[in-house]
Amino acid sequence: MDHEARLQRLRDSLSSHKLDRLLVTHLPNIKYLCGFTGSAAALLVTERICLLFTDGRYRTQARDEVKGAKVVIAQKSPLVAAAEWVAAHSSRTSKSGSSQSRPVGIEAESLTAAMRDRLASLLKGKSRLRSAPPLIERARMVKDATEILRIREAVTLGASLFNVLLEKIRPGVTEVEVAAALEYKARCAGAEGMAFPTILASGARSAIVHGRASSARVPDRGFVVCDFGVILAGYCSDRTRTVHVSKPSEKARFLYDSVLEAQQAAINAVRPGATAADVDNEARRVLRKRKLAQYFTHSTGHGLGLEIHEAPRLALGQTQELEAGMVITIEPGAYLPGKWGVRIEDVVVVTSSGCEVLTPTDKELVIV
Repeated sequence: MDHEARLQRLRDSLSSHKLDRLLVTHLPNIKYLCGFTGSAAALLVTERICLLFTDGRYRTQARDEVKGAKVVIAQKSPLVAAAEWVAAHSSRTSKSGSSQSRPVGIEAESLTAAMRDRLASLLKGKSRLRSAPPLIERARMVKDATEILRIREAVTLGASLFNVLLEKIRPGVTEVEVAAALEYKARCAGAEGMAFPTILASGARSAIVHGRASSARVPDRGFVVCDFGVILAGYCSDRTRTVHVSKPSEKARFLYDSVLEAQQAAINAVRPGATAADVDNEARRVLRKRKLAQYFTHSTGHGLGLEIHEAPRLALGQTQELEAGMVITIEPGAYLPGKWGVRIEDVVVVTSSGCEVLTPTDKELVIV
């Protein structure tokens, strides 16, 4: 990862947004910019320097991980130390030569109201706080070759775990038992952890969009939605497969085939220049034709990388254009409350001419 180049691009962009300094507090953004993976940090990026504030627990780790920024070991909260540094250096002139300090940019979505008030108090009126645009999130949308390779490896590992589900899903077994077997195998295979709490919803619970594994037992017949992801080398995977216990009815097959057709239509729509809404519309078009549109109650997909949910969001009204190098999920579903639900999800990377599906498994309905 070329962290120094990422930091330099960010520093070069500050002036165009009328900022001399950006205080980065969202930990995944800090990791993206300088490589630091600790749980307590604040990264101050100015037109001239970059400072990573952390505490004594991470002295060795910061020395080993941080690239492109000077490490400051603080005796207090890293955020407080960063604010005090800004207050002490607020009289310095900007790179452009102006003696009047521009506002300090903050990541408003990662700060509580109390934290923002504390920052303002520490600055003592010497600098103003301003919510900065999502400069880092925009940069993170387009992955470089190394990031795509890491996501591909995470997706491959995640896909290899599907056989665990097929072995464990049986009538009478609890959902948490199945999820526990999956997560144990993931750790044994080298995963740093699960990307999110495993979703495993069987029978009528399959109609719950985010039905986390529970003490409910797998029924003698019905769908089981399995949605899980792993973290490998810092990057996430995400996939959903829906299987059926015992022979499915014609209506069950119709539901599954409709969602599968909707997913393929959305995948076919992924290309540079298409908007996030264009892809979403393709999935909805198919489900509308199948009289199932009212049962598709979430977005068609989302970006992923260092976090399981990143920009862009593939949903109605989203005007973000897709670009080569974006990595997104395609995951339409249909959920009939109290009866059943189906979701099918793959990770794809946008290429110069379309997209590549990274998930290497078949999607025909599996009967267990």
